[in-house]
Amino acid sequence: MEGSLSNGICKSLFKMPEIKFTKLFINGEFVESVSGKTFETIDPRTGEAIARIAEGDKEDVDLAVKAARQAFDHGPWPRFSGAERRRIMLKFADLIEEHAEVLAVLEALDAGKLHSWAKMGDIPGAANTLRYYAGAADKIHGEVLKMSRALQGYTLREPIGVVGHIIPWNFPTTMFFMKVSPALAAGCTMIVKPAEQTPLIALYFAHLAKLAGVPDGVLNVVPGFGPTAGAAIASHMDIDKVSFTGSTDVGRQVMQAAAKSNLKPVSLELGGKSPLLIFDDVDVNTAADMALLGILFNKGEICVASSRVYVQEGIYDEFEKKLVEKAKAWVVGDPFDPAVRQGPQVDKKQFDRILSYIEHGKREGATLLTGGKPIGKKGYYIEPAIFTNVKEDMLIAKNEIFGPVMALMKFKTVEEAIKSANNTRYGLAAGIMTKDLNVANTVSRSIRAGIIWINCYFAFDSDCPYGGYKMSGFGRDCGLESLHNYLQVKSVVTPIFNSPWL
Repeated sequence: MEGSLSNGICKSLFKMPEIKFTKLFINGEFVESVSGKTFETIDPRTGEAIARIAEGDKEDVDLAVKAARQAFDHGPWPRFSGAERRRIMLKFADLIEEHAEVLAVLEALDAGKLHSWAKMGDIPGAANTLRYYAGAADKIHGEVLKMSRALQGYTLREPIGVVGHIIPWNFPTTMFFMKVSPALAAGCTMIVKPAEQTPLIALYFAHLAKLAGVPDGVLNVVPGFGPTAGAAIASHMDIDKVSFTGSTDVGRQVMQAAAKSNLKPVSLELGGKSPLLIFDDVDVNTAADMALLGILFNKGEICVASSRVYVQEGIYDEFEKKLVEKAKAWVVGDPFDPAVRQGPQVDKKQFDRILSYIEHGKREGATLLTGGKPIGKKGYYIEPAIFTNVKEDMLIAKNEIFGPVMALMKFKTVEEAIKSANNTRYGLAAGIMTKDLNVANTVSRSIRAGIIWINCYFAFDSDCPYGGYKMSGFGRDCGLESLHNYLQVKSVVTPIFNSPWL
């Protein structure tokens, strides 16, 4: 898409699409909220409203849960063969690809994500995730047990029931399907609460699910706010499982609500302050590129961002120089401009939060090497910020900022690097760059984090489980481990009489 940048907005052929779906999706129909209330979803490029969305509340969640419960207890979805669920899920994936252009536009428009990446990555990735779990739908089975006495035993894996998914705003498409796909394959029914910042694409996916043949009541989408709709899901007595991705503070509230209600199990993928350790045997230019991508991809709004970068002292000065050069050349602007590499932050609240942390860093004595200022008169654009002379007790080194802000530090030894990497309350991800296999093995086994990338970063895959240690949560998205989140194990035992063997 050709165009020039003016106050961060691409003056181009891009045209605002028709927003077709703005109501709640309950029991196979788009409906107004019980209260009749609506809220604005905002274009982060301009700060202006895109559309008004029906605002779900406790009463709407109750209706969605009632539909999901009916669909689970009496509907066909959990009673279909795995092959039939697979067929419908594959149709759903095909429809995503058929609608890829409009979906990519909605993703970029609502979340400020790069349109090119949404079209190349997020949207086809959603279809691939659906296909991965569709392939697992007819391969869910238990085990025959070797009992120690005259008993015949086996296990069944059964769908857990009605699931509540509460998903974040930074990856509206990816997170939707990381949670919905395995739950569908397992035979569950569900309520999805998209983030209030990014409801548009979730509602479009509800429409496509209906077209694909997902039965009414199986997939319900209730946009709304965390303290109302989200809290109603977490505390609902008729929801059997909650899966949440978001901040650690809200995750704690979800867990408390689940415990105080019906003691439902929860999966929590929470915050991160991920380290990237760069050893002095690597190519400095390559390492600088990876470090920059690790913090600036998706404008730093990614829980596994490499926000703490530790560089071995032998290459530190050269690395710092290259990093600053590359950061200054990083193009920030309208996400529909193909020359742009970083769009706007998702909303004003996040924009202000990031700028506040940048000011904290300066006040605490860190050196701002480059960037850190807002860009333009409209929208929520921020220059990539790189701090050095950072101490590990500073807020910018401890707290998840969720923006384009890097804390750059140096280390001498492998032991020092490991100690610094683990000096955090989080444990979501880490990166290691080295040519030494022994160093890679030692460090990867020593860091307490759920995923370790060696000489790569953001290397996600449908088959690769992903989740946290410590205050980054528990439970796993992706891989067959995620499928098991939505299954119960039941043991069945019968006596054996007069068997010639046990």
